[in-house]
Amino acid sequence: MKRALRVVVLTAAVAAGLAVVSSAGSANECDGLQVCVPVAGPWVVMPAWGGAARPEVAWQLTCPRNYIVGGLDARLTRRAIDVSFLGLLGSPVNPGITTSRSVTFVAKHVGHSSGSSSFKPYIGCMPAQGGGTRVPTSVSAFPPGQPVTRRAKSVRVRPGTTSVRFECRSGERLVGASHAFGFFTRTPPGPSLVSSVSGSRTVRSGEIRVTVRGDAELQGVRGVLQVQAVCARQR
Repeated sequence: MKRALRVVVLTAAVAAGLAVVSSAGSANECDGLQVCVPVAGPWVVMPAWGGAARPEVAWQLTCPRNYIVGGLDARLTRRAIDVSFLGLLGSPVNPGITTSRSVTFVAKHVGHSSGSSSFKPYIGCMPAQGGGTRVPTSVSAFPPGQPVTRRAKSVRVRPGTTSVRFECRSGERLVGASHAFGFFTRTPPGPSLVSSVSGSRTVRSGEIRVTVRGDAELQGVRGVLQVQAVCARQR
């Protein structure tokens, strides 16, 4: 099963002589990586909360084909936002073992103050051949594996009401669902922009449906809805 690890920058040695694609990304996601393609996500909106229970929000970023996640970083609008990423168990902690081509960030606001808050995720992508490999082990008890896969669908959010549907692939069953909104803006979205979009989620017969409502303030702003499906293989 997957385990949430604190956001740290994973570094790995790559073969000498490779050309530098990018020395650094928009944050520190490429630090320590000789070959790195930076990928920046949007400002992901944290859900409103009340009481002791704090809702989590999840956002998935994906590297280009033939690359894996080698570094991670994030920028926060509030220090009290706790950000982690979902990594696989294995030794050593390393790209290709802990991470793959995609990574899911999870965050929650743990402070006392209310109001709008958001975080912006970043990943640094390195060539896939630079990662580690797993060594199969035969024992009476099963080691942690990857029983579920997080699949994501991102769509542009526009003024008006629309319905977005998503489901697992053939041979899989849905065991979890979530959705989040993000804005590709230069600065964090303010309260008015955050409140300009809302969504309600239902799950029926293995299909996720999110009804999205956006107002006129979304005109000219690149707002994004991401729907995530947690899928398990049929047994």
